[in-house]
Formats: sequence, C-alpha cells, structure tokens
Amino acid sequence: MRILLLNGNTTAAITELCAAAGRAAASPGTEVVPLTPALGPAVISSRLENAIAAHGMLEAMAPYAGPKGETVDGVLLAVSYDTALEAARQLMPCPVLGMTEAACLVAMTTGRRFGLVTFGGVEMYRELIAHHGFSGRLAGLLGVAATPQDALADPGGVAAKVNAAIVTLVAQGAESIILGGAALAGMGARLESPVPLLDGIACGVRLLEGLAGLGLPRPAAGSLVPVSGRVSQGLGAALERALQG
Repeated sequence: MRILLLNGNTTAAITELCAAAGRAAASPGTEVVPLTPALGPAVISSRLENAIAAHGMLEAMAPYAGPKGETVDGVLLAVSYDTALEAARQLMPCPVLGMTEAACLVAMTTGRRFGLVTFGGVEMYRELIAHHGFSGRLAGLLGVAATPQDALADPGGVAAKVNAAIVTLVAQGAESIILGGAALAGMGARLESPVPLLDGIACGVRLLEGLAGLGLPRPAAGSLVPVSGRVSQGLGAALERALQG
C-alpha cells in the first residue's frame, strides 16, 4: 500500500517531519510517499496563504490522479487546515483525508469532548471543526506563542509551552487533545498528558489504511463526482488533464 503524504506548504523540513511521523505509525508493507508542493507559501498562517496553498497542493497531487501517472492508495493532506480537502477528493481516485479531520474522527472514539492545541491563532481551527461537524464535542482551543520554525529550531522549548496548554485544556474538560499543526507531528512522545494525544499524521495514516482496504468506488452522484470537459488556462498539464476528464 502506498500513501501520498502531501505537505500544504513549501517547507521541505516540515514534509520530512510529517513523513517520519507517518512512517512510524504505518503498518508493515505501507509505504509513505512524501511530497512538497512547488507552488505556495513557506508556512500557512493566513486565509490568503491557505487559498494559495490549495492551488499548489492540487497541482502537486494531480500527476497521481490519472491512469498514466504514479498510483497511490490514499492521500493524507499534511496541513492542519485540511486545505483543499473537498477538491482533492473530487480530483483523486483514492481516499483522501485531512490531518485535522483524521484526528477529530479518532477523537470521537476516545472521549466525549476533545481539545486542540496549535501555534498562534485558533479561529480558523474553530471554523474548520465546525465545517467537519464536530463543534458539539469541542472542549476548547488553545494557541501557544510559537511558530513552526520555532518547533524545528527549539523542540524542547516548544514542547514545554504545549505541555502547559495541555494542562489548561484538560481542566476545561478535554478527554483527548489534538496536536493541531504539521510542525507538531511526532511531538507527542516528548509531551506529558493525562489524556490521549492525537497526532493527525498518525491518525490519518492508520485511517487511510482502513479506507483503502474497503475498496469503495468513486461517487457517481453528489458534489464530489469527478469533473470532465472543463476548460481552464494557466494550469499545469496534469491538473488541466484532470479537469478535462
């Protein structure tokens, strides 16, 4: 089984961080294929950058979507805003999961209410959790004063800040906690928590293994039906072919 792990930004170090977490979680025989887009922001921290990143991600995964390209059995979007998720599902012939979506799905099985800790602001996460339909199970959101670059340069210092946020979220009623951010991938081993910590990369890889095994067909009705006969300009060749069907 091959799982394409697609970073949402153009920072290769974050891609490798996520790939390491994905490989650690994968079952024997599952290959994690990391991919960094050529187009997009270095780190996504705004709505504008998120929209730009969606284009870069679709361009990057399009070569895996057609019968003449490489094939994969599932796609994990290694970006905590689950950027381009619905569009990717319409594009790809295999299951696609967002890392925060995957962590939320697992959180539904580990307790009544969950929390999420991330870097910086939390409002886009609040909206994302509502979009996925999980707001009623959310205990709290906390953003620590750190950046993805800080996590790469000073993992110990950032872990201390995240530990403090975990204590607060548990006091607010969280029975599991999502590590919300690609740069937090794999950090769970360095953290202390009285409740389960959910790494979206690990959750996503495991869920994709199961989804791929179900062998579900592509939809023939609804909003995710594959497109065909669409005219576009300025896109990469693979994405243009996908729109043409």
